[in-house]
Amino acid sequence: MRRTIRPRSVLWAAVAVTALAWLVSAASMAAGPQRAHAAAASLASPSDTGASDIANLGSGGWEVQSSAVAAQSGAQISTPGFNTSTWLPVTNDDAGAPGTEVEALAQNGQCPGDTALQPVNQGTSSPNSVFFSNNMQLCYGFMSKIGPDSVSEFSVPWWWRTDFTPNLAAGQTATLIVNGIVGSANVWVNGTEVATSAAVTGAYTRFTFNLTNLVAGTNSLAIEVNPNDPTSMFTLDNVDWTQIPPDNNTGIQFPVQLQVDGALAVGNSHVSQSDAADLSSAALTVKTDVTNYTTASQNATVTATITPPGTGAPISVSQSVTVPASTTQAVQFAPTAFPTLTITSPQVWWPYQLGAQPLYTLTVGVAQGTTSYNTTTETFGIRTVTSSLVGSNAIEPSGARAFKINGVPIVIRGGGWSPNLFLHYSAADTAKQIALMKNMGVNAIRLEGHIMPNDWFQQMDQAGILVNGGFQCCDAWQVGGSLTQAQLNVLQNSAQTIGTNLRNHPSVFSFQWSDNQPSSQQEQVSITGFTAADFYPQTPLIASAEYKSTPALGVSGEKEGPYDWVPPDYWYDTTHLGSDTTVTNAGAAWGYDSEESAGDTIPTMDSLNRFMSASDLSNLWQNPKFNQFHANYEPRCKTGYSFGTLCHFDTALSNRYGQWTSLSQYVEDAQAQEYEDTRAQFEAFIAHANNSPLPSTGTVYWQMNKGWPSLLWNLYNSDGDQAGSYFGAQEANRPLHALYAFDTGAVTLDNLGNTTQTGLSVEAKVYDLAGAVLDDQTVSNITLTSQQVLTNVLTPKVPTTPVETYFVELQLKQNGTLVDRNVYWLSTQPDVVNWGKSLGQPVGTVNQYANLTGLQALPHSAVTATSSTVNQAGPDGADRATTVTITNTSSSTVAFLLRADIRRGTAGGQELSGDNELQSSLWQDNDITLFPGESQSLTVTWHSADLQGATAVVSVSGWNVPKIDILA
Repeated sequence: MRRTIRPRSVLWAAVAVTALAWLVSAASMAAGPQRAHAAAASLASPSDTGASDIANLGSGGWEVQSSAVAAQSGAQISTPGFNTSTWLPVTNDDAGAPGTEVEALAQNGQCPGDTALQPVNQGTSSPNSVFFSNNMQLCYGFMSKIGPDSVSEFSVPWWWRTDFTPNLAAGQTATLIVNGIVGSANVWVNGTEVATSAAVTGAYTRFTFNLTNLVAGTNSLAIEVNPNDPTSMFTLDNVDWTQIPPDNNTGIQFPVQLQVDGALAVGNSHVSQSDAADLSSAALTVKTDVTNYTTASQNATVTATITPPGTGAPISVSQSVTVPASTTQAVQFAPTAFPTLTITSPQVWWPYQLGAQPLYTLTVGVAQGTTSYNTTTETFGIRTVTSSLVGSNAIEPSGARAFKINGVPIVIRGGGWSPNLFLHYSAADTAKQIALMKNMGVNAIRLEGHIMPNDWFQQMDQAGILVNGGFQCCDAWQVGGSLTQAQLNVLQNSAQTIGTNLRNHPSVFSFQWSDNQPSSQQEQVSITGFTAADFYPQTPLIASAEYKSTPALGVSGEKEGPYDWVPPDYWYDTTHLGSDTTVTNAGAAWGYDSEESAGDTIPTMDSLNRFMSASDLSNLWQNPKFNQFHANYEPRCKTGYSFGTLCHFDTALSNRYGQWTSLSQYVEDAQAQEYEDTRAQFEAFIAHANNSPLPSTGTVYWQMNKGWPSLLWNLYNSDGDQAGSYFGAQEANRPLHALYAFDTGAVTLDNLGNTTQTGLSVEAKVYDLAGAVLDDQTVSNITLTSQQVLTNVLTPKVPTTPVETYFVELQLKQNGTLVDRNVYWLSTQPDVVNWGKSLGQPVGTVNQYANLTGLQALPHSAVTATSSTVNQAGPDGADRATTVTITNTSSSTVAFLLRADIRRGTAGGQELSGDNELQSSLWQDNDITLFPGESQSLTVTWHSADLQGATAVVSVSGWNVPKIDILA
């Protein structure tokens, strides 16, 4: 995520890690069973692998306990019937995994550090939530730096235990699958250690162990997980994105599985594709492995079926194979041998703004005569990703990274993803966030070091959101020095596992390293792993998030930063490049910036009240240098990499908008600053898409979200709160859009959709603070092709003196109907960046702040509002849609930054007390500004169940508009 590297020592046992460990003989089991805490689970819990022979373990629950409490040996703990009555019962999450140590405590309502808070929860609106104020610290402790766990409770191993009953038939084989460990683990089954922590480590590895001779009847699995140290293990951490989870996320984030097979089994099934340049055909190659678990050679028939989306006829191909005893044999169906695998006029997968997301289904099975064994099923999309370096400038002589999807060049407009703080996966939460992202108009997500479960990628496939995967910065993944063979084995296993999991997801358009390029050893084994998985070279693999290169992968073509406050006009600069050849913290709209933003996000008051105490809120508006717990653990305000305070954001806010005198005024001011800055970042990268000599090709907002309530780096909060940053990004990313370019003072139009748009006209008006029109220009008869950016459409005449605040309003219409309305508040005294002090730094320094203090003198404005609600299906399962029309009835007053919210209320139209905002609400526009006599309609979708029996009420308020409530 950032360039500064913390010193560390990486220590590894010189033990070769193997992807497959076979147990060839049964071992004796310990005696002395006692009452078990939970009943043994059958294998009725399917995995999300699509393999009929694989089931997730722990479907009936796990028991979790610290080794400081459970002091018995692994042989005793893994004996069936071992007494776990004092252990913590834990259920699998939606990915089929039991999670981390803190997750186990929180699931059970436990707060060891402050029992008065018990039972704690993980809700969004409770003072007993572990996410409220500093409850997490009070309950579980605190870490002040990334590294070995310094909290005593979590600096010892913890145990995860579950029972299972495979009911093996004669001739069947049972295989345990461990899909990575956050930490390292000793694995025990029925009193026998089947693997040690020297072998089982790595967050994204995969290990299998033959249990056939070890299991019978009810069986017990016990996994002893050693504390995670992300500076010495290839695991994960959150760098400086959040507070550090006190357990370092030690635990099990992916399913532990059991695979039960007969004589033969297929696995590793997938499709490689070669698409015609014009997408008129797709030649598909089906690959699978057939494993013979017997001691004799076996003849069989392998069948692969590709089912198109919709009602098309399936394509089925078969071939006979002979698999030698106790071996795995690769089988391939090539289109040259099976012509039906070349599909003409295929249904093509597109990012959601460019087309539909049809998914084909591949099913592969193996049979001997009338005996069928297992099948595998997975979906894939037909699409082509190409990547290249385009343009050049003095600091990026080889050009910038650019992408085409199905031959169409696109500007990447995304955000960095942050998972749940305790790695608890929720499919419903993913669906909610997808709705938020698509409503905001962004098209991509970057995963740095946090590879999500399969369901997450499946949902991205279905939603048409692009995914850039990647390794973590600033920890063990950022390799320095020579690697041992054990380390190289983990790296190769990780690359092959990640590649196998991601290869058939059309949403995944690239994978990359972070700050540093890989060492030659790391690059070699990683490419070997990705290639073995058939992930690379069909998916672009990129050397670094900075402007660095490797011999095999070449120049990355990317840059990164800034991360803290910079003014809106910073993003439009193209003349100040700096001298740092890694192009770090030179984040203006040229090239491809892999992570950048203006830093802090202040949520709305509704959201703030859900997770901040009265003391927190007091410090929020009165103490800019206070280390906010919901920023991160870095306590100091400085110009370098330290993001635990809001000092830079607040300094800019007070200088630009004037000093606030209350919490509510601070929050209102912050919404305006967030809106204008976030909008400018995205708009600048769109506006410069055709610039020469170096176009802008992508910007990844740092970050999209957070896995807990946050004041740092997010476009929406973990409760779904849509603050000024959200609506600024939403305005910038509308599919048909008019923007005011700060570098040229001209209007630019863009069409981010997939069809040509005709009959367009744009009107630009300039207003003074009293709402008087200073300039009014219109250009008509405009046509925009898909992805076209049309610059210099017209140039509004704006005031230059004296020092004053003014507005620029853009209205884009199509055949007379308004499709986009974009309002800017600007000053004749603009922000002036000190580039000598800003380039290379994560925060901007200015010689002059924009003077927007005139906004504080806006007189109160009067508005009216009307509302209508219909029963209508919407995003994320919404069943209601409300349209709110707001009118500025003042004759000479601007109604600035108007916000509408849907709330729980009474039949008389009054709000209920307490937290009454509907957290399911999804607004298609908000934070609008209306000039005298103007009206604008806003639409929101929501879940009627969120009313909890109350009546829906709409509130409308603004910068200079008192709140009014109306019935929805």
